[in-house]
Amino acid sequence: MEFSPAKLNTFLFFKLPSAFWCGVRVKSISPTICVATVKHRWLNQNPFNSIYFAVQAMAAELTTGALVMYQIKKSKKNISMLVANNKGNFTKKAKGRITFTCSDGAIIEEAIQKTIATGEGQTLWLKSIGVDAQGDVVSEMDFEWSVRLKQ
Repeated sequence: MEFSPAKLNTFLFFKLPSAFWCGVRVKSISPTICVATVKHRWLNQNPFNSIYFAVQAMAAELTTGALVMYQIKKSKKNISMLVANNKGNFTKKAKGRITFTCSDGAIIEEAIQKTIATGEGQTLWLKSIGVDAQGDVVSEMDFEWSVRLKQ
């Protein structure tokens, strides 16, 4: 798969339809940074008139997971990936359009190279930060990814 926002959003439609229908969309991806957005609307709301925490988690996880997928494809090796753990911190109601950004591509590349070199699985924590239109942080999500060579 080519790594472009359009291809990743098509991937969402077929492989993660709940994220797609909730409005999660990849806006940009590079070797080091992935950006996704989600807009508050009826389908993804909570009873407090903001975006449901799980929808925020889907957008945040996508930014980290897309970068892991990008680096795996770049390595040209058969590597598996799995979320092993996650944690989140919510600091403000998520209203309007929220932009999630993960800038940990270099950390991922290093872990992938170490996995290839040693043959041992690696775990790494990746952070995605969600900000609203005013630039205020509404949530920070951390995902522990596990990567290992497939046998």
